[in-house]
Amino acid sequence: MSRIAPYRRPLLAAAACLAAIAAAASHAQPAGTARPVAADLGLPTEPTAVPLPRLSEEITGPGPMFDSAPSQAPGLGPQDFAYATREYFVSGTADGRPYTTRVVVRMPRDPSRFSGLVLAESMHYSGAAHAFEFTAAYTMDSGHAAVEILTTTPAPLKSFNAERYSRLVVEDGQANDILAQVGALIKSDRGPLGNVTVRKMVLAGTSMSSATLFNYLPAHAVYRTPDMKHIYDGYFPTSTAATAPEIDVPIIQMPTMHEVEGNISRRQDSDEPGRQFRMYEVAGIGHVDSRDNVRLIPNPCTKPLSMFPLQAYMSVGLHHLFRWIDEGITPPRAARILTDRDTHNDGSMMALDEHGNPLGGVRNPYVDVPVAKYAPFNTAREPLIENAAEWIIANGGIEGARIMCRLSAYQEPFSREKLRELYGDKHAYLRRVEERLDELEREGWSLPLYRELILRDAAAVEF
Repeated sequence: MSRIAPYRRPLLAAAACLAAIAAAASHAQPAGTARPVAADLGLPTEPTAVPLPRLSEEITGPGPMFDSAPSQAPGLGPQDFAYATREYFVSGTADGRPYTTRVVVRMPRDPSRFSGLVLAESMHYSGAAHAFEFTAAYTMDSGHAAVEILTTTPAPLKSFNAERYSRLVVEDGQANDILAQVGALIKSDRGPLGNVTVRKMVLAGTSMSSATLFNYLPAHAVYRTPDMKHIYDGYFPTSTAATAPEIDVPIIQMPTMHEVEGNISRRQDSDEPGRQFRMYEVAGIGHVDSRDNVRLIPNPCTKPLSMFPLQAYMSVGLHHLFRWIDEGITPPRAARILTDRDTHNDGSMMALDEHGNPLGGVRNPYVDVPVAKYAPFNTAREPLIENAAEWIIANGGIEGARIMCRLSAYQEPFSREKLRELYGDKHAYLRRVEERLDELEREGWSLPLYRELILRDAAAVEF
């Protein structure tokens, strides 16, 4: 069985998945800040402890486990950090109906390495744990645990391995209760992390699963652990343009160039208790990772895939959020990406520099010492390439390619003549990259963990 075989599913399920992703790509998420009150959603009107659901023994068969995080950077996967991936089933009652869901735990094989911090996420409908994929090396290098919770239909899992996942039952309307109950279980001494102490936990999302996160926030206001503590201590929505409501724990939101091109949130950063918020828009970053994404290997798109290291910069946001909620360290503020809302001058709603890269936003060597233009909205090659990724084929063929290419960024490398005009020679270019990287690390906009990767990218540029 190939590494990406877990993405096979019936075409009807694939069509629903593609529709959900397409809605996210077109920024169809609500932009207003108004939220339904608890009573309108069937939630308690006062803070209420949720019941702890039942945890199974570790699931080890029959047959293989559905792999929801196959897109790992070379040399930076779980095996390289001595991490274990374990699967459990969790059962309870949500929205008045029984459920049995899947929970995947990724944490150090040696429990003494566990940091006490947990990155939780709702599995994306496409079958991906994107929040973990987007921050994997940072998460594992730091000793954090990553927990993935199924809150949508288990059809993709059953299609992959009907026998192993026959017990799973998750219905519409149950997501909020499942997130609350499983989150409370993780923080308890009966949870799937074993005999360790969880100090803090954030709930993350990407695109469609960011919508799941935002839909959960009214429940955050009232649902509590059995000892009446917050279940989630912070929130990390990414690849989304929706406006985050004000809640009593910190939020760091990370839209991408795809969202900035559309209806981006205007919510302002704040340190005020009850309004703690940061918006980090990284210049050059795309809606999905196109550098290490097995769904885009080989490239089904018309333009070269962006090799911008999405993981290195999504991890900056998660790093600052964990320090905010765990140590009380106020994160830095960043400028937003500038927009001119004029596509006639350069084809973009963003304001671009002379090289075609965005102005403003969280800066990085890829746009400050550029060797390429980075832009959103690639397009699929038609007809579909013969050896397209299995995920593409299983999700409608050319339709799957169109969706994935639209969600990915592309790059247009500079000619050698332009590189020599800009930098003189490779030695001077490398010196400028390293100087800029030093500055960004001191300012908190680049993590030392990714320094070698960034410098290796620079060293590979041919003059």
